[in-house]
Amino acid sequence: MNARNYTDMLQTALAEARTGLAEGGIPIGAALFDTQGTLLGRGHNRRVQQGDPSLHAETDAFRNAGRRRTYRDTIMVSTLAPCYYCSGLVVQFRIGIVVAGESVNFAGGLDWLREKGVTVVDLRDQACIALLRDFIAAQPALWNEDIGDV
Repeated sequence: MNARNYTDMLQTALAEARTGLAEGGIPIGAALFDTQGTLLGRGHNRRVQQGDPSLHAETDAFRNAGRRRTYRDTIMVSTLAPCYYCSGLVVQFRIGIVVAGESVNFAGGLDWLREKGVTVVDLRDQACIALLRDFIAAQPALWNEDIGDV
């Protein structure tokens, strides 16, 4: 895999983030791929839409991928650096690579993931940065609720 592949994968997550925003939710999207680039599952943050505080984008994509014997050969792609909750999912199931669209608006658990031996790629994608930056400016209370900072 190279940066071009990761950028292409990110487009799936970005489409999910935009869907979440259109639904009135928090614009974070994610997708789980295998190392060959096959899409296994995709999802977006649906905490607001479903009233479920655990329904982050990464957990939605993970659930939509379905059961696998192992996740070691998978790549979690998210528009935003995964929080510690979603980083815990990555570590628990030994997902080998995490691709973050950005970590400017929220650094999440990227350093912790690296410490745990996960390969982390931060694309610093301008579309991802702008999407969340604009959302935070428009909905600061909802954003703070999402990251547990109320």
